[in-house]
Amino acid sequence: MSRAPRILLAAILLFGGVMSLSAAENAPLARGTAITDPDLLRKLDQSDVVSISRLLQPERNANVPLTSDLLFASLPQLNAIPPAIDAEFDRYIAQHKAASPGETIGVGEGFDVQLFDRAALKSPDTRFVLAGIVNRMDRAYVSEESCGEIRLIYRLARFETRPDGSNTATRLPMTFNLVMKAHDTRQTDGDGKPVTCAEVARRWLDNGDWQGLLGSRTVPYDAMIDRIETNIQISIAPKSALHDFRSDYLLKVFKYDAATRTFEESTLENQIDRDRILADDALRRDFKAWLLAPANLREFDRGTVLIPDKFLAKAAVAPTPAGLDASAMQPEFGLMQGEEKGEGKSDPVFTDNDVVGALKQAAARGIAMENIRSVAGFQRRLNDVTCSGCHQTRGIGGFHFPGVDWLADRPSNATIVPASPHFVGDQLRRRDILTAFAAGKRPDFSRGFASRPQTRGSRELAGTEYQDGWGAHCSLQNAGSGTPDKSFTSWTCAKGLTCQAAAASSRIGMCFIKTR
Repeated sequence: MSRAPRILLAAILLFGGVMSLSAAENAPLARGTAITDPDLLRKLDQSDVVSISRLLQPERNANVPLTSDLLFASLPQLNAIPPAIDAEFDRYIAQHKAASPGETIGVGEGFDVQLFDRAALKSPDTRFVLAGIVNRMDRAYVSEESCGEIRLIYRLARFETRPDGSNTATRLPMTFNLVMKAHDTRQTDGDGKPVTCAEVARRWLDNGDWQGLLGSRTVPYDAMIDRIETNIQISIAPKSALHDFRSDYLLKVFKYDAATRTFEESTLENQIDRDRILADDALRRDFKAWLLAPANLREFDRGTVLIPDKFLAKAAVAPTPAGLDASAMQPEFGLMQGEEKGEGKSDPVFTDNDVVGALKQAAARGIAMENIRSVAGFQRRLNDVTCSGCHQTRGIGGFHFPGVDWLADRPSNATIVPASPHFVGDQLRRRDILTAFAAGKRPDFSRGFASRPQTRGSRELAGTEYQDGWGAHCSLQNAGSGTPDKSFTSWTCAKGLTCQAAAASSRIGMCFIKTR
């Protein structure tokens, strides 16, 4: 056994019952699918058990997590990440200056658009702290052999010393996700028996034990690493006479190459490169033909589609706040008809007739659609299947998992909520998949739209903001505003509530108390 697993096993024995979520978990819906307990996260972080530096360099002798300046300077695996982020910042600044020449853009107050200070990534006063551990075995359809993923999510934080000598810590708007494979076919337990997907799932469901990720193993540790995902609030534009408040979030992915032991810039899963597709007629035709093919349309409907790399982008900027209608969101606006035409405008990739024809063709082949039953449903899925579109939907700003701020002396309501409504509402689906794995059954990996969870968890979610309670997303057509859209007929409100317009949207509203 390598040194890293030995250290982790020792930590499990040291913390004993603390490893169980049943006593300390403050989010029952996430029990067995995520570790969000602040006390446990603090202990794991401060023990250096699952720090980024320990996981990427298990032979390291130090027993404290590395500060940001040392992390990127001493770990050659991360060499490609800072320059790739710098290049995206340079591109973002240039595009903003071209689009809004009258506005100033820079770091700190006094600018119309305030940039994230990249100096924090090279500072001895900052480091990444453990914000949560999330089981994503619901993504096993991407690679069945790996049984899905386990995500260790870190938040950048600045540590400072007060004049009285005490210390303070402030979280910064950046997350760093180390994505691990949930399983390796060579993995064995303490008795030398193969560890199965069912066993990994049972460990999580029994007591939230994440030993399935980092427990006893007989494979090289870095064989479990898949990629790093970064999410940075690249800028904030305070409300002014020129515009309303806006914040933009930069999303990047770096795939791990086990042969070179480095992370390399990669495409984002299903992040459609709209600009490149609209500018290339051949690529446009290929993308339309590929997505509307019955077999691919079925997976697109189920939310399990994997769009080929040639159609994808290596970065995305997700603006917030976003409207409730998918047509108002970026980056897929422009792929469907309805965008105003004019100089420099391109024809849409998909017309209403394209979608209607594809749905009819799928029905003729006996393919039943679970979510996409109309043009509007196709458009919404086209948005929320992407990284940026999903992050705009029911997120906390541009994040779905900012994590509990266990660093705060006196946490506020804004810092004790670990995850977004979209994340929490999806936990029952994820737990259902874990249960199927644990029983040795084939899971149903399908998912609904990002705005509303699937009905498989309707009883437990009934009356909550995640399903049909106050604040839930609903269909305005169900409230008498036009003919009900087949894709959203189930988006109703609980008794005593009615679907009301909450933004400039013709289809989607929010459940509020009825008024006379």
